[in-house]
Amino acid sequence: MNTLTYVIVEATELANVIFDDVKQGSADKLRYSLDGTKFLLKYEGTQPSFLSGKQEYTHSEILAILATDEWTSDELI
Repeated sequence: MNTLTYVIVEATELANVIFDDVKQGSADKLRYSLDGTKFLLKYEGTQPSFLSGKQEYTHSEILAILATDEWTSDELI
């Protein structure tokens, strides 16, 4: 069972992220939306204070979001 909680954050808020409080260890570990305006954070346990008021998602909810055109391209590289 996945016990992580997921949050989508605006890229303009990157400076607010305390990487010790989330599973991604640094900015270069983040997954961004295709247009670069948002990124995904995940954490376990209590919500970090810098994410207060942000929409939280379960694992199944975030998988559905990440499968959309905003996050995933069908183009072959």
